[in-house]
Amino acid sequence: MYALGRHLLIELKGCNTEVLDNLEFLRECLHSAAVHCGATVVGDSFYHFTPQGVSGVVNIAESHISIHTWPECGYAAVDVFTCGDKVEPEEAARLIMQSVEATDCSLVELRRGLLQASPVQGAQV
Repeated sequence: MYALGRHLLIELKGCNTEVLDNLEFLRECLHSAAVHCGATVVGDSFYHFTPQGVSGVVNIAESHISIHTWPECGYAAVDVFTCGDKVEPEEAARLIMQSVEATDCSLVELRRGLLQASPVQGAQV
C-alpha cells in the first residue's frame, strides 16, 4: 500500500523548562527543523499562554510541524506530518528533541492516506 503521508507523534519529557516557555525560541526551532528535514515553510502561528506554555505550528508545503508545551511539567507534545517522499520527518524530530533538551523521548509513526497504488504523476493530492 502507498501512504500519502507520514505522521510522527512525539512525546518529550524532562525538557528544559525555560525553552518550553520561550515562544521565539520554539518558533525558530520548528522553522529550523522544517528546513533541516527538507520541507518548504509557507507560514506559522504561535501563541504564548498565561501564565506559561506555548502552542505553535509551522505550516509546510508538505503539511505541518506543531508543538504544545507544558513548562511546569517539562513536557512537550510534537507532531511532524509530512506528505510525499522528499522530506525526512525523523530529521525534524531529532532536531526538536535536541533543541528542547528532552531526556525522555518516544515516537510513534502513523501512515496517513493509505491507498492501493501511488497517485498519478502530476496529480494534485
